[in-house]
Order: sequence, then structure tokens, then C-alpha cells
Amino acid sequence: MAQIIVQNVRKEFGAFTAVQSSSFTIEDGEFFMLLGPSGCGKTTTLRMIAGLELPTSGEIIIDGEEVSQKPASKRDIAFVFQMFALYPHMNVRKNISYPLISQGMPKAEVKKKVEEVAQILGIEKILNRPVGGLSGGDRQRVALGRAIVRDPKCFLMDEPLGALDAEFREHMSEELRALHDRMRATTIYVTHDQLEAMQMGDKIVVMNHGVVEQFGVPQDIYDWPATMFVADFIGSPSMNFLRFHGMVGGGQDAVELNGSRIAVPVSRDGAKGDLALGIRPEHIRLSDASGYRGEVLATEYLGTNQVITINTANGDIKARVPSTQSVQVGEKVGLEFDPRAVTLFDTESGRALLSEANERVLSHG
Repeated sequence: MAQIIVQNVRKEFGAFTAVQSSSFTIEDGEFFMLLGPSGCGKTTTLRMIAGLELPTSGEIIIDGEEVSQKPASKRDIAFVFQMFALYPHMNVRKNISYPLISQGMPKAEVKKKVEEVAQILGIEKILNRPVGGLSGGDRQRVALGRAIVRDPKCFLMDEPLGALDAEFREHMSEELRALHDRMRATTIYVTHDQLEAMQMGDKIVVMNHGVVEQFGVPQDIYDWPATMFVADFIGSPSMNFLRFHGMVGGGQDAVELNGSRIAVPVSRDGAKGDLALGIRPEHIRLSDASGYRGEVLATEYLGTNQVITINTANGDIKARVPSTQSVQVGEKVGLEFDPRAVTLFDTESGRALLSEANERVLSHG
């Protein structure tokens, strides 16, 4: 397997820039997610790593070798597409064995490797069946088998579960992660589904408009988003933004919202102007003792907890609280924010301000 380094990679299609000077490192054996909305540049980035697109500038290093201008055939990678890309006139065995036969591998060795891969994927019983009559899940397993059988340096997957229904997609994502854990193969996986990325990935790159917004482990990205885009894109419900006009100085440990003093992590940055206090719904508590208040607009029952929408002087927010807590629409409630979980943002740039809470993540991410 291999480490993959993407360094200052840029891709232009005429006047349009699809990817802007992106840099990140995928360590040997990682399950790595490229996450973002449609059109953000994640698939173009994957195709450049694969060699299906050549970068306009920058370097791609696979297993110590600079390959940015080499075609896909020279990179020893395997690509798994969303639409399976199987040969319909061949049965399962022939589909999986095709790459090995093309390389001139002896028949006995091909047979052995195909059966080993079939056992890993649990498809031994369908090896002689035509692919046309298979379920979506089995067809995806066959596509994975054809990639795995080559024993490449890395696997690249472009929304491989996108054509499956929601229930089976969740099941297959668990299978994919379990397969990766057994093989420890370097894997790059493109998705627009933030839940899929958070559940499956060792590391995540979040992209938007061709720019890498943040790169790191899922928990750090969730807890300490580097930008307002990441804070809004990750999480369900997403991070709340309480907007205010003011100033934050280095060493400051509170801000004023509508006359109330709100504790925040000690600031390492300074900023002045239009700012926002970011807080996730689960870090908000209803408290009669709080001077910062709002009016309940709606409640959503979710079993053990409920999501409450509250109108405040700084904008509407959502709080996730226990379902046992009685709350009525129209009620005025006090709000407390966990100061350890607050992120301040400069709304003009969209960037998070450094604090003693997030500096470990944002100073190195």
C-alpha cells in the first residue's frame, strides 16, 4: 500500500478553476474521505490522483514517486465507480478475473486469487452467475472484487454507494469499512454525505468551490470547524450562528450578546466588525437563571431528545435537549452555552478565530 501526497494541486478547465492549490497527505493504510457538495472539486481531485485528469500545476506523490503527469495505467491504482462499470456479457468470475487475465497471469493463479477475493467479499456462491441478474449490493461487491484482486497500491472510490437505497447503503458502508480494516488498504472515498464521511473516515478533507476548507480527523472537524462553511455543512442540525457586531481581542474570555455576557474560550486572535458565535445544538442548555433569552418557535421530538427552534435577538437557533424537558411553543426560555464548545467567527472572511480551545486543531490543520 502507499502514502499519497497532494501538494499545491490546481486544475483549470479553460477559464474555470475546478481545484485551487489543494494540499493534504493520505497516510499508508488510511480510509480517507473527500467530502463536499456537488461541484466542489472533490471528484476532479480524485481523478487527478487516479491519473484520469492531469493537474494544471502541483505535485501528486504516490509511494514516494511523483506521478502528476503520468497516465492512470502507470500509477497502480484501482478505481471503483458509482455505476459499477461491470462487463454485462461476463459472469461474476470472469468480471473479477479480467484484470489478471489482461496482465497475462497463469490460469491457476487467477483462479486462486479470484476465490480468495470472493471469500473476503462473501460472494463465493455467485461466481458463476451472470452479473445482469444481481442485486445492487452484489454488483457493487463484484466491482470491489475486480479492484481488490489486482492488489493495487491504493483504492479510489467515487460515491460507490450512491446508486443504492438508503437502508442498503448504510449496510454496505459498514461492510466497506470492515473490509478496509481487514485489508488496511489505502483508500480514498468521494462522498457528498457528511454522515457517511464521519462514520467511515479516518481523515476527512472538506472542499467547497475548489478549495480545501479543512483537513483532519472527523471529531476535530466536528468540534472545531475552521470555517463557517464547515460548521454549517457538518452536523445535523448544523452549528448555530449568533451574529453580532463587536470586537474580540487577544486574551478575551467573553463577548456581549444583547446585553448578556457570554463566556467563550480565551481568544488568541483579534477581530472587529461583524462576528458570529458558533455553538452546536447539543451544547445549549435551557436555564431559568440565564439572562440571555429567546422564544420557542417549534419543537421536534426525536425519541430520547428533542430539537427546539428558538428565536433570539441574534437569530434563530436550535437546541438539542432531553425529551423529558417540558417546553411549549411561544414560551420564553433562558439559554446557557457551554463555553468550552464555543467558536467565534469573522463573518466577512468566514474563518474561525483562534482560541485556547481550537488552536491545537486550527494551528496545524
